[in-house]
Amino acid sequence: MPRAGLNQQTVVREAARLADEVGYQQLTLAALASRLGVALPSLYKHIRGADALSQKLSALATAELATELTTAAAGRAGGDALRAMADAYRSYARRHPGRYPTTQRVPDPSDPEHVEAGERAVGAIFAVLRGYGLTGDDAVDATRAVRSALHGFVALEAAGGFGLPREVDRSYHQMVAGLDVAFRSWPARGA
Repeated sequence: MPRAGLNQQTVVREAARLADEVGYQQLTLAALASRLGVALPSLYKHIRGADALSQKLSALATAELATELTTAAAGRAGGDALRAMADAYRSYARRHPGRYPTTQRVPDPSDPEHVEAGERAVGAIFAVLRGYGLTGDDAVDATRAVRSALHGFVALEAAGGFGLPREVDRSYHQMVAGLDVAFRSWPARGA
């Protein structure tokens, strides 16, 4: 019997919870249907397939992350804003290990909510970088640097990739401090 009240939003939110429990790579439509108590074909009334589910999950997770980044950096500037944003980023990835990887997906241009979520996430980083005087192409380059550093660190941490006998939190904070130094001394274009 179909579950009453099932809609796309419910399906995507439950997929996010399931991904956090079992891991994004283990998230399947069959497992989701079982979790929702419906037959697999019933899911197709709400989601077109696995790729569509991944895209909608990405839109949800990106919107959540954007909200956390914006909230963390609000009212702060420079290194203080960068540290707060970086801590919020890592915290989100730790609390949502299954949905976090989907935040790296490029927003689907045919999904206005996904595009808006992506713009808010990048906009949060741009706002922090404006505190360093970085705008335009410099802000794009610096955004790529901060995303690469933060994502690389949290992905390695999640995979158990840090085996050296040093406190991982200290290393993370040192990396963020290094980004602060880099952004304060960002090379002029053409240098």
